[in-house]
Amino acid sequence: MRVPVTIIGAGLGGLTLARVLHVHDIPVTVYEAESSPTVRTQGGMLDIHDYNGQLALKAAGLMDEFHAIVMKGREALRVLDRDGTVLLDKADDGRGGRPEVQRGELRQILLDALPAGTVRWGHKAGSARALGEGRHEVTFADGSTVVTSLLVGADGAWSRVRPLLSTATPEYAGTSSVETYLFDAETRHPTAAKTVGGGMLMAPAPGKEIFAHRESGDTLHTYVMLTRPQDWFAAIDFTDPAAAAARIAREFDGWAPELTALITEGDTAPVLRPQYALPAEHRWDRVPGVTLIGDAAHLSPPNGEGANLAMVDGAELGQALAAHPDDTEAALTAYEQAMFPRSAEAATSEGGGAVGVGMDTEHNTAQALTDMITQKTDEAARAESPSTVTR
Repeated sequence: MRVPVTIIGAGLGGLTLARVLHVHDIPVTVYEAESSPTVRTQGGMLDIHDYNGQLALKAAGLMDEFHAIVMKGREALRVLDRDGTVLLDKADDGRGGRPEVQRGELRQILLDALPAGTVRWGHKAGSARALGEGRHEVTFADGSTVVTSLLVGADGAWSRVRPLLSTATPEYAGTSSVETYLFDAETRHPTAAKTVGGGMLMAPAPGKEIFAHRESGDTLHTYVMLTRPQDWFAAIDFTDPAAAAARIAREFDGWAPELTALITEGDTAPVLRPQYALPAEHRWDRVPGVTLIGDAAHLSPPNGEGANLAMVDGAELGQALAAHPDDTEAALTAYEQAMFPRSAEAATSEGGGAVGVGMDTEHNTAQALTDMITQKTDEAARAESPSTVTR
């Protein structure tokens, strides 16, 4: 009989793991702090990559369900300079390897693919402790406990399971984002809608960036990135939405009004999201009966890989457990040996800024980003073209 798996956290990584375990008839229970799957919105758009996130969904047997929620045309990309000059306007030709989906819809197809009762809602982990011989006890906020011989922390940045393996804690990464939404954009915010286009807008500059996604329901979701210390943001009164938006917009004085409108015309109060990270080379010695996936294992600033990596972690851990039905420790070792270098590479390559050289450097410009994208597009086109030999 296979060892039942206890997962803390019903995010994308934890649910992918649960689904792959279910596919292989391995018993699993997921404990989640939220009281229900609909208690809050699940964030914005995610691009799911053909080299990691989609492979995880294939392992989960959910590719048809995934294709059904892909938002057509959202891989379109526009790059604007700070004066509004369009340097790149790349259409979505349907051949890209990073289709966009809504995070909430992706989470729902994973939930729908699990037997009823797999996820125990309203169980917020408070602490975890070792009991010996690979067994661990998790205590929840309501005082209840669970004891397990195979514990997986899929509980994000501030994981309660991580201390069983590592003393590392996330540290402020030096950059924060401020999010706003513009609803009914085509009718209520036509200039902003035209500026963003059909997919994603990127307007980078040293120490600051404006990103925007066109999401479902004619919604524009803006992410304003600023490299500033935390006390700088603490001086802004985010309980006064108009004043907070105006203060953030002042950091973009001189920029084209169609870009700053994505900040000042927001239909929701701006939300501050500080970015934290674990050390890029974060790893731990093998501890019997417990491991981590996703942000609990390798939290890094947003670089387009976080959700994809969490899903790959879950899929590969599930497959490793299925491949070693009589040796849990061999499965955990195999998973961690592959996960450690993969997450370290993702944390140090093309992260921190639009052009992969650090957001606060002089090279983080719209022109540099355009040049990089154009070069990669040309390289991909050459790779797809058949070679010609002249005799």
